[in-house]
Amino acid sequence: MSLPQKFKAWEGLYKRWAEDPEGFWREFVERTSHLIYWAKKPEKIFEWQPPEPFKWFVGGYTNAGYSAVDYKTGLLGDKVAYIYLNPEAGAERKVTYGELAALVYKFSAAMRATGVKKGDTILVYMPNSIEAVAAILAAARIGAVSTTVFAGFSPKAVADRIELVEPKIVFTQDHSLRRGRKIPLKANIDEALKISAWRPSLVVVKKTEEGGDVPMERGRDMWLEEFLEMGKGHSAHPEFVESNEPLFVLPTSGTTAKPKPVVHVHGGYQVWIVYGALLVYGLSANDLIFNTSDIGWIVGQSYIVFAPLIMGATSILFDGAIDYPKPDLFWEVVEKYKPTLIWTSPTAARLLMRYGTNLARRHDLSSVTRVVTAGEVLNPEVWRWLYEDVFRRRVPVIDHWWQTELAGPTIGYYYALVSGMPHGLEHMEIKPGSAGVPLPGVEVEVVDERGNPAPPGHKGTLVIKRPHPGMTPTLWRDHQRYLNDYWGRYEGKMVYYTGDAAHMDEDGYIWFAGRADEVIKIAGHRIGTIEVESALVSHPAVAEAAVVGVPDPLRGEAIAAFVVLRPGWQPTEGLKKDLIEHVRKTFGPIAVFAGVEFVNMLPKTRSGKIMRRVLKRMWTGEPLGDLSTIEDEASIEEVKEAVSKMKFIKTAES
Repeated sequence: MSLPQKFKAWEGLYKRWAEDPEGFWREFVERTSHLIYWAKKPEKIFEWQPPEPFKWFVGGYTNAGYSAVDYKTGLLGDKVAYIYLNPEAGAERKVTYGELAALVYKFSAAMRATGVKKGDTILVYMPNSIEAVAAILAAARIGAVSTTVFAGFSPKAVADRIELVEPKIVFTQDHSLRRGRKIPLKANIDEALKISAWRPSLVVVKKTEEGGDVPMERGRDMWLEEFLEMGKGHSAHPEFVESNEPLFVLPTSGTTAKPKPVVHVHGGYQVWIVYGALLVYGLSANDLIFNTSDIGWIVGQSYIVFAPLIMGATSILFDGAIDYPKPDLFWEVVEKYKPTLIWTSPTAARLLMRYGTNLARRHDLSSVTRVVTAGEVLNPEVWRWLYEDVFRRRVPVIDHWWQTELAGPTIGYYYALVSGMPHGLEHMEIKPGSAGVPLPGVEVEVVDERGNPAPPGHKGTLVIKRPHPGMTPTLWRDHQRYLNDYWGRYEGKMVYYTGDAAHMDEDGYIWFAGRADEVIKIAGHRIGTIEVESALVSHPAVAEAAVVGVPDPLRGEAIAAFVVLRPGWQPTEGLKKDLIEHVRKTFGPIAVFAGVEFVNMLPKTRSGKIMRRVLKRMWTGEPLGDLSTIEDEASIEEVKEAVSKMKFIKTAES
């Protein structure tokens, strides 16, 4: 890849990797040996004989749980690892590296006492909590494989995941709180285990006063205290595993089809999340991280559980909604605990933007040195609000791109560079709306529908031309599905199809337009959903928007838009017309609308991604498909009603 002057800070890394990929990664393993522990150094960096799974750092023995816990305790024992916050419950708990290690050792011994061994699986159905983190880390330390399920999924969705991974133990808690509602997690698991034929043991964490009133099934269920007591006298020693052995299985969030059980492995996963932490986030042991994600998603696994501990940083472990019980709760947390790095989603940023700038400016935000978002494209208007209005051009606001399948940053902006290489706290030119450029070690192409390279500025599908260390090598117990769903041929070689529509500009920046199957085709023009949504959000009345392409007999497709208004704006027919004209002026006259409707909420996955396929299927009357990952079922009913009201809107070119 030829890089213009503005990328010179990464040029040495690109060149070194391009000239000797294996030497590049071998050197990185050596340079990060104080962060990632290797009981035995890798014998070979990369091995791949398609269609077999590729392997990274072959012959190396390590353990992600050991790197995160044991390897840090001697040096950082008294340092705070986590500040647990649950504002609804009024809970705050600080846990040091030493205290976390002691708890993880107890979990490790208790797992062994209950028969969990290397290669066995456990499942965690809990919100963000110290106990959930300890279970994940303990499983890793003894060579077991964890699956974390977002603590809000329905019993049927949980049952599906239990049958998928067949865990020996399921960890849950009695209840959780969400926006004033009590979520009966133990009852959900009870119902899931009635649906599933699999029979695991069940460990329950008591979080509420009435926890003891929760029904417990004799011979199957036990309280956490009973479970930990069983571990007394059993070994808590770590199990070092070959680099390519599984660390955890994480189903995708389900914006497209039925979730896929993504596998991440000990060696490549550790290397990639540390690499991204250094290059994109500038993460160090001096950081206090406020990451609003959940441990049920890849962001939570990588940048709440594993990477911050491996880096020796402190994290706020936040359990709750960022705007409940008060709309400025997020900013209040920033002022009180003084994080240096905010890691959040575009969805959360749009929510905060709805409440206005004044709410943010009432609080001292001076501790923050950078803001990072991912999950969906950060609309330019929202980026400008964070960068200019909230942080007054003082700190970089960094969008970037990756997937559950990719473990960590893959397209991004540099913030700080690897120690020992060109370095310094600097950041590259940010183009609002673009996810940045491929990280050194990542080779991409944008290809058209025929599989040919798309010229700069032309939309296509982003492909990754060779595996990077963080890329999932397979799906759990279904490698053929992995090959079928992700891999194709390009220039005679196998390449990874991301499924995301994008274009590359003349400078090498990548601009994402949504999922490839969500691109709207109007009279031969390919329009990205993100482009139209960003145009809508740039109107002062709009807080959020989702658009899909719907059948149109003349043009092939037209745009159906669903809009959430900011406070103070009223839904009117006049405003609909204003929004359409605004988009046509901002984006272009090729934006032909089938309809615009106002809603109070959009159907999203529990990780905050808009479920556009659901919107489209509502319009066409097709079955809605898998809804196990939806955040709020009420949004489905609301949008159904909105669809019933829509009618084709005549425009100048209609």
